[in-house]
Amino acid sequence: MTTPRGATPPLRSSEQLRKDPGQSEPALKVVLVDDQDLVRSGLRRILRRRDGFEIVAECTDGGEVPATLDALGEDGVDVVVMDLRMRTVDGITATRAVVEADGPPVLVLTTFDDDEMLSGALRAGASGFLLKDSSADDLIRAVRTVAEGGSWLDPAVTGRVLDRFRTFAPAPVAAVPGAVDPLTAREREVLRAIALGRSNGEIAAELVISELTVKSHVGRIFTKLGLRDRPAAIVYAYEHGLAAPHRPGAN
Repeated sequence: MTTPRGATPPLRSSEQLRKDPGQSEPALKVVLVDDQDLVRSGLRRILRRRDGFEIVAECTDGGEVPATLDALGEDGVDVVVMDLRMRTVDGITATRAVVEADGPPVLVLTTFDDDEMLSGALRAGASGFLLKDSSADDLIRAVRTVAEGGSWLDPAVTGRVLDRFRTFAPAPVAAVPGAVDPLTAREREVLRAIALGRSNGEIAAELVISELTVKSHVGRIFTKLGLRDRPAAIVYAYEHGLAAPHRPGAN
């Protein structure tokens, strides 16, 4: 499966990022949240100022995040890079607190076998997830994409995470009245495809329309439903009955 990144700004390659360290634009302000010193140290070495990043704070537990963001102020953070498994307050709980406070977007980091935690992070409002053993280039791209308002779903685990989400997402008693009324029939088709984890290119092929048209539909869906990224659209589709969860044993 290709990486489903909807309506994101154009991305520069990692090579361009390293050749152009962002001198003409402010560095993206990053908060690191991880209870392992070695992990945070490794992230600091990758997310360097020369590559357009500034680590403005570090937290060793999810419970420290709200106060840290408050202290830095509304414009003091562009993205939170969040570990999921921490000793006291986990990343899902911390992510939910950030989203509910209308804070900066969250990119969660996890290990390969954390499908349950990742599906929980989607429901909590994370804007993306990335495996901890990903390359430095992928980390740079993911952090920049999420900080700039896009989403990043690691292709190595996206399929499994969506399968788990489809299986265990609570089925609504009935489709919520009016939930998708603002959408056209075509936009509803696109939203259903997003919920299945389709990329813009895959949606274009299925609906026999151009990828540019798909991007336009995705942007209008986000605007009409008040969604800020693709993961939020996936959650919305299931919670409002537009996409039906698969139940074990169902035909």
